[in-house]
Amino acid sequence: MVRFVQLRSLASLALQLAILGALIAAFFVRTPQVSGLSMEPHIDSGEYVLINTLAYRFGAPHRGDIVAFMHVADRPEIYIKRVIGIAGDRVRIDRGAVYVNGARLDEPYVRYNDMRSFGEITVPPDSVYVLGDNRANSEDSRFFGPVGDNDLTGRALAGIWPLNNLGTL
Repeated sequence: MVRFVQLRSLASLALQLAILGALIAAFFVRTPQVSGLSMEPHIDSGEYVLINTLAYRFGAPHRGDIVAFMHVADRPEIYIKRVIGIAGDRVRIDRGAVYVNGARLDEPYVRYNDMRSFGEITVPPDSVYVLGDNRANSEDSRFFGPVGDNDLTGRALAGIWPLNNLGTL
């Protein structure tokens, strides 16, 4: 009888933890489906990505973070891009090479570069400068400017579907 009661309480605890996990996920995690080629080869079009929506409520974005944000152009849409510059940084692009505060960035994650040049911009306070990893096929801060910290939905943590893309970003 004691063993049966212990199993029942363990099953109850497991169920409670599963419900708690589902509630946390429902409120603090998003899983948008990526549409487009701008983050290839690291995030494929059609892939689902796990987004931590609490990441920037308790901390600031850092260079290199992959972030999700709401972009309103013709229709509101979630974009996923990489942070290149943070508030106060000077960013310029010279024939595809990105310079932050005068130093050229080492960007091993960029496979498809865009050889265009873009003049220097100073990232305003409470903003980030974002670029896609596939520069030749990315609508990003080069075209719509810096993204306000308040517009960030969260930080991309991992690809979750399809399963062959499962893992951290």
